[in-house]
Amino acid sequence: MTAWPGAVRRVEPHLPVLLAATVAAATWASATGGLGVRSPLPTAVILLLALATGASVLPSRRWVLPAVAAVCWLVLAAWAAVVVASWRAGTGLRGRQLAAYLLGTFPVMLAGMAVGSVMGGERRLVMATPGNAVVFYAWLVIAPAIVGLWIRARRDALAALRDRAERLEREQEARADRVRADERARIAREMHDVVAHRVSLMVVHAGALEVTTADPATVETAGLIRSTGRAALTDLREVLGVLRQERPLPAPGWDTVDDLVRESRAAGLRVSRTDEGTPGPVPDAVARTVHRVVQEGLTNARKHAPDAAVDVCLRHLADGVEVSVRNEPSDSAGPVLPGAGLGLVGLRERVELTGGRLTAGPTPGGGFLLRALVPSGEAS
Repeated sequence: MTAWPGAVRRVEPHLPVLLAATVAAATWASATGGLGVRSPLPTAVILLLALATGASVLPSRRWVLPAVAAVCWLVLAAWAAVVVASWRAGTGLRGRQLAAYLLGTFPVMLAGMAVGSVMGGERRLVMATPGNAVVFYAWLVIAPAIVGLWIRARRDALAALRDRAERLEREQEARADRVRADERARIAREMHDVVAHRVSLMVVHAGALEVTTADPATVETAGLIRSTGRAALTDLREVLGVLRQERPLPAPGWDTVDDLVRESRAAGLRVSRTDEGTPGPVPDAVARTVHRVVQEGLTNARKHAPDAAVDVCLRHLADGVEVSVRNEPSDSAGPVLPGAGLGLVGLRERVELTGGRLTAGPTPGGGFLLRALVPSGEAS
């Protein structure tokens, strides 16, 4: 059963040629007496007419096949082309056109009866008697047309069902999109209510501390907290905009890596940056991934080795970018910052989605190395 659809697909392109060959063979058999009344015409003429009849079945103008079928019925008493013409009329013609075809077959049938009467013999017995003429008309014209109408009705019903299924699928996708949009909006509201409120309070308190304190170090720290909080609010607004409007995040460029280094230095981290190769244009997903790798590496260094030297290195390759963040061993772990421990897991998934790879682990000297190779091909 599984091989049947494949066989149908292989044969389907050749169906017109097969039908033409079948009609030509049936016309020959009918005119030579094998499947009908033997014609007195020469064999060469019968063969030529049979080939012409088969050729008329191939895709051509709509009137060609009915005209050839009428000639074959009157000259050869051949029935194959009449059957195919009536079947095609049922499948392809509608309304007045179908009625005109059926009415046009009456004169042909009457002319066939007249030809049979003139020729006499077996031709007269088969075609000229009223009973046989009615039977031939029913089997050669009406029955194939009814079959064609049934096929057309079934085809139209299947097309309507297909359209309905596609419409329902589109409506289901639209409902799913609306549900996703509502859920994204709800998440955006939750994030705004929970995170933005607390970050805003942090920025306000840091600004108040910056104004009221007299200690220069405290003023500097409060200013750093205030500027960092404002940057966090800006990033949060971008994320909320993505959730609400489903627009893409702005793609960070190479200059944003400098911003990360500058922010870490302002926070007291000893960071150096080196570049190897010549920077070139890369897809947005690659630049965003490089940005996130550097961001995660510097965040981990601030958490676990705040007094250690950190080196950020970008190697611009012909087929991608290799980014590494290495920190030296730390003498003091400093205050423990809260974290879920899933940063590297999510970062590895992000890098692998671009077709790259990420490694992270301690170095022989006691430090830590985060390295990612991000290909510059089109990312997912």
